[in-house]
Amino acid sequence: MVKEGYKFAGVPFVLAVLALLLHWSWVGGILLFLAAFVLYFFRDPERVPPSDPGAVVSPADGRVLEIVNEPLGARSGWRVSIFLSIWDVHVNRAPLAGQIRKVEYRPGRFYAAMRSRASRENEQNVIHLATQRGDIVFRQIAGCIARRILCWKSEGDPVALGERVGMIRFGSRVDVWLPAEAEIVVHRGQHVAGGSTILARWT
Repeated sequence: MVKEGYKFAGVPFVLAVLALLLHWSWVGGILLFLAAFVLYFFRDPERVPPSDPGAVVSPADGRVLEIVNEPLGARSGWRVSIFLSIWDVHVNRAPLAGQIRKVEYRPGRFYAAMRSRASRENEQNVIHLATQRGDIVFRQIAGCIARRILCWKSEGDPVALGERVGMIRFGSRVDVWLPAEAEIVVHRGQHVAGGSTILARWT
C-alpha cells in the first residue's frame, strides 16, 4: 500500500463512522465504499522482475494502446504507450536498471489519456534513464482525471529493474521510448503488469 492511500481513505472512513453513529446508514455505506476504493486504488503489490538479461519490463500496469515507430532526436526507435484505468495499479516502475539522468516536468493539457495526442500535449514527467545498453526515456503522463504525478526519484539516483519510481493518481498513461534495435514483444490491446511483464528484449 502506498502510504498516501491511508491519508486519502481516512477522511471518508471517519465520516462513515460518524454517519453510522447518526443512523444515516445509506450515507455511511457510500462513504465506506469510497474509503475501500481509495485503499484499493493505492495498492502496491510486490513484483518479481524476470531473470532474462535482455528484458525490458513494462513501467506500468495497464493496456498497451500504441506501438509506434518514433524517433527521439536523431535516434530512431519505438514508443510504447500504456493506458492505466482507475482499476489498474498506479505505481510506476523502472523498465531497466540504470541511473536517472534527468527528470523533466512539462506542464500541459489534460486530454483523455487514451488519446494519442496526450503523449505530446498532456502534463507529464519525462524521465531519462542511462543504462548499460544505452539511454531510454519513459514518461508519466496525466489524463483528464489524473492531476497529480509523483516521482520518487531524483537526478543521479540509481534504479534496479522494476524498482518503484513514482505513481499517477486516478487514470493516466505511461509511455516508454526504446531504440530501434530493441525487439518489442507485446502487442496492442495486451494487458501488462509493471515490473514483471517483458515489454521488449534489447541485447
